[in-house]
Amino acid sequence: MNKKILFLTTSHHYDDDRIFYHLAKELVGKGFTVKICSLCSDFQGEIDGITIEACTIIDKSIEEKRRFLEEICQNFHPHTIICSEPLAVVAASNYKKKSKVNIVYDITEWYPSNSMLSKHNFLLRPFYTLFYTLIQIYAGFLSDRFVFGEKTKRFPLSYLFWYKKQIILPYYPSKNYTHESFVPLQKDKICLAYTGQLSKEKGIGNFFRVLNELHKIRPELQVSALIIGKPISSEDEVYFKKLIKSSSVKDIKISEPVDFRNFTQSFSEAHLCFDLRELNFENHHSLPIKLFYYMSSAKPVIYSRLKAIKDHINISGFGYLVNPKDSSKICRYIINYIENPELYQKQALNARRHFEKKCNWEAISQDFVDFIKMSR
Repeated sequence: MNKKILFLTTSHHYDDDRIFYHLAKELVGKGFTVKICSLCSDFQGEIDGITIEACTIIDKSIEEKRRFLEEICQNFHPHTIICSEPLAVVAASNYKKKSKVNIVYDITEWYPSNSMLSKHNFLLRPFYTLFYTLIQIYAGFLSDRFVFGEKTKRFPLSYLFWYKKQIILPYYPSKNYTHESFVPLQKDKICLAYTGQLSKEKGIGNFFRVLNELHKIRPELQVSALIIGKPISSEDEVYFKKLIKSSSVKDIKISEPVDFRNFTQSFSEAHLCFDLRELNFENHHSLPIKLFYYMSSAKPVIYSRLKAIKDHINISGFGYLVNPKDSSKICRYIINYIENPELYQKQALNARRHFEKKCNWEAISQDFVDFIKMSR
């Protein structure tokens, strides 16, 4: 019998890189019938053999969203439902009361996130942290199986429901969506790249401190910066404009975010890639997806010393984990690359080699397919 798989998501777009381009396309390629339902994007139709029913109702009431998701389940009659958020799990569970179905909870976000809590009064945040945590635990209780995007996302569900089947499925990109772009390092110039949200919390301020410090130490060095991203809030925009205005490095190229399929090409001219996000609880428990795209492009990296990275991968062969505030030490690493171009080339090739051997979607995709096949 042809097994039918339904993806339910309330906060990811239907063409999300993980859900559509990796999980769903892999299942379709293995003969499954696949449908994606999203509540934060609009599209009805079929793409690459995947049925899409997406409707922007994310701002509707919880009850309306739940009913919509349940109707999708009832009309599609799936054998397995892969859910990305607690509300999707609840809707799938209500459908399960009437039909035999397996619920897989795909956990890729820290819950509750800082962005969720920031909407509430500071004094009430401990209460809401407990409230959202209980919702997450309830979703875990209703689920039959777990897919964790990384080790640090296993808490608390993996420990409370140790008896449920689970796998870790990292955010490795497919080789089809990456582009190798090794750029030889020159003695008199270097291009440093930052991609992602332009906010203090995500480290854009720390990146500019490095630029200014490097210019101060080596004023004769032609330093350029490639920044790909945008501010999310008006506060972030004001903060970013101040950084640009006060920067001693003036050769700065700023680009809007691009489709992930073209992401590696967007920073192809860079020598080094940076992620100097702040060291807080959520960041420590979130494995940066961009790391694997940088590796695929043969770019040495300098990252904040995050627990999620240390638990998942040893990057010492192609980069450094640092205190994001220690711009002097970070600059020493950069200068060491400039003075030792053979080290830079070795680490760039190591990054690409590690991606090709271990950190690509093709290396783990069969584990996911087998996990779904075994769900009943």
